[in-house]
Amino acid sequence: MMRRCPLFILLAAGVAVAKADENAARSEWWVDSGFATYHFQRDQDLNGSNPGLGMEYRFADSAALTAGRFYNSDRRHTSYAGIVYQPWSLGGVRFGGVLAAFNGYPKMRDGGWFPAVVPAVSYEYARVGVNVAVVPTYKDRLHGGISVQLKFRLFP
Repeated sequence: MMRRCPLFILLAAGVAVAKADENAARSEWWVDSGFATYHFQRDQDLNGSNPGLGMEYRFADSAALTAGRFYNSDRRHTSYAGIVYQPWSLGGVRFGGVLAAFNGYPKMRDGGWFPAVVPAVSYEYARVGVNVAVVPTYKDRLHGGISVQLKFRLFP
């Protein structure tokens, strides 16, 4: 059951973070684009245009739940779900990371689900924002790079 439902662990972590951050409660829904990725491995024929669609639910100043789907660097579709935790901020820029489950990478668990921690920075202004993630290279299975994602607040 747990192999098929990595969201269970992620949602439990989200509840724990929400309890720890109760004083800064929020309730915002964001729609996220796919990614534009600059890969560290420039000599490989990797896809840097990663169109997709995702959602983000920010329930605290430093935390959000995220899920979506995009066309990855290996030219396959990837689904993801996770929790964003960014406890540090400087001038409106949040710093932290994303603990998420991903699938769709053929050399990583034969395209199945796997967990990952990805450093991330976010900036939001009114109803628009940007997420920047530094994806680490993992052996010959995952291709590292810097990914940029636009986002738009739906409500409130």
